[in-house]
Amino acid sequence: MSEPTAPSVETIQRARHAFGGAILQTPAWQWHGHRIARLAPRDSTLWLKLELLQHTGSFKPRGAILVMRDLDAAQLARGVTAVSAGNHGMAVAYAASRLGTTAKVVMPRTANPARVAACRDLGADVVLTDDIASAFATAEELQREHGLHFVHPFEGERTVLGSATLGLEFLQQVGNLDAVFVAVGGGGLTAGVACAVKQLQPRCRVYAVEPAGADSMHRSFAAGSPQRIEAVRTIADSLGAPMAMPYTFALCRRFVDELVMVDDDAICRAMALLFADAKLAVEPAGAAALAALLQVGDQLAGKRIGIVVCGANVDPDTFATCLARGRDGII
Repeated sequence: MSEPTAPSVETIQRARHAFGGAILQTPAWQWHGHRIARLAPRDSTLWLKLELLQHTGSFKPRGAILVMRDLDAAQLARGVTAVSAGNHGMAVAYAASRLGTTAKVVMPRTANPARVAACRDLGADVVLTDDIASAFATAEELQREHGLHFVHPFEGERTVLGSATLGLEFLQQVGNLDAVFVAVGGGGLTAGVACAVKQLQPRCRVYAVEPAGADSMHRSFAAGSPQRIEAVRTIADSLGAPMAMPYTFALCRRFVDELVMVDDDAICRAMALLFADAKLAVEPAGAAALAALLQVGDQLAGKRIGIVVCGANVDPDTFATCLARGRDGII
């Protein structure tokens, strides 16, 4: 596979500046607490990048805004479409509203009703299909019939560039880090954060975190090429991409130091810890990076560690269920 063209630091800086008020600079917060002091690597310093406070509650608007700002007036007049179980759809709806266009978001009927409602509240026309495969087919049909531009959930240079602005911000806020943990779904977030971190701080180790029930990136690394999984079986549905794609996979291979797999029980424990000790109510995907840190353990003793908290779009019932599952030993 040919070497991918990664966005340079200068390109990432220009993209961050061009956002203006469309994207928030989310806080970086040093985590102090008696529970995390007991469970984290000894003598470590932990920084959380609170991207759950971004518009729409996840990192996704960064890429959506950059992709859609590249569209010409004629394309904006026709509108855009997207496939999503929630976070990406909300981001595309938000970006469409900011840029004066319309969005048709295709979602599987299994998508969380609260996320479907949020997409509609943000102005999207939501189209429901039987499953994720038929959702992609429906989006392709909308492209052909209505000339809508498809905004991919994770693949593409502009999408990755949007995520890279998050990595740039984080390091500008906290200075030198020894390790950064970031969740993997399709790979757009990880590819962007990792390419920014490794260009700015080459000695910082990047840990990419994947749920055991959606291990497309692990399979892709093992095979040396993008792979597809048969089904998504994890509570972290925001990380449930059915396949890896060439550009994001290549950047992850280039910039990620280590893949870590976490199971749903570990994710629930991390959700409970974030709620009890940091007072953060996050979705399962938003807790995956912390779950991996707790799993890696004392190999990072005494280190400065960054954790990307990538999203918080979870309904109360699902959150309560996860909290009950993960609270033993935490709360």
